[in-house]
Amino acid sequence: MSRFANSLLKLSACRRGSSAVEFAMLLPVFLTVVFGIVVFGSYLAVIHGVQQLAAEAARSSVAGMTETERSSLASNYVTNNAAVYPLINAAKLTTTAATSSSNANVFVVTVNYDATGMFIYTLPFVPKPATLITRSASIPYGGF
Repeated sequence: MSRFANSLLKLSACRRGSSAVEFAMLLPVFLTVVFGIVVFGSYLAVIHGVQQLAAEAARSSVAGMTETERSSLASNYVTNNAAVYPLINAAKLTTTAATSSSNANVFVVTVNYDATGMFIYTLPFVPKPATLITRSASIPYGGF
């Protein structure tokens, strides 16, 4: 057997660098998964924050005696407490609050958030979620 063939046989039997090769192949996949978890997690955190704002605004509106006062209390709550959520830009929030069209004994608070400036929308090859996040909470009149 030639010296060159013998060297190739020894090289093919060597397993010392296999871990480094496997690591180099799997690292991009692993980092992509981790990065995806962080990016989509931030989007889900914004959705959760908008839902929490709507729920707490609906609870705070119970103190009002008229629909106008309830609506004002809900809007003020969202405006004053949006800063608690670091991923939410308060300037992109809108609030509507009114009696439910399907049940006259229920008050509904709806909070909309324009998420177009989020990082997730700049990524290529990523399915884009809705840019307008809308969450509602309802509470019966009288608290029962």
